[in-house]
Amino acid sequence: MTPPLVLGSTSRYRAELLRRVCEDFVQDAPGTDEAHLADEPPAARALRLAIAKAGAVAARHPGALVIGSDQVAELDGFVLDKPGTAEGAREQLRRSSGRTVQFHTALCLLDARDGAQHVHVDVTRAVFRPLSDREIERYVAREQPLDCAGSFKCEGLGISLFERIETDDPTALVGLPLIALARLLRQAGHSIP
Repeated sequence: MTPPLVLGSTSRYRAELLRRVCEDFVQDAPGTDEAHLADEPPAARALRLAIAKAGAVAARHPGALVIGSDQVAELDGFVLDKPGTAEGAREQLRRSSGRTVQFHTALCLLDARDGAQHVHVDVTRAVFRPLSDREIERYVAREQPLDCAGSFKCEGLGISLFERIETDDPTALVGLPLIALARLLRQAGHSIP
């Protein structure tokens, strides 16, 4: 019998992605401290938080497979957190205009029955086209990307901000690398498709 599946996140974006490959899962908020650690590289931060989220949720679901994921956006070595405000989003987009932003999306599938962790980190490069202040204003007003690292939603109008996206897994940019997750779930005994 396959164990129940728990998404260690309240993100509606991650839940929508997971529904593409699994219909039967529950969501549980990890409540993880996402503070930066000094001199921590973005990919390491994403992986540390994905593992921490999965671990926190697994403690409440001892017989489950738990998915933890985190994404860190990086521009020239600086982390672009969720902007939180329209002005913050506009500033991030001005900085990203005509540049390449790297998105480190980490995944941890934790088997709470035995503590086994299976991890993956995807790196996606989003190459922004040059953006005018008017385009940035219109975009932020229309899509309100205040809860998105990098200040855009590529699954919506945000796709118009790019020249190209360089990736092995297009779902990673939204926040959950489904190609790697499907592989890990199959290895854990889930039938996908």
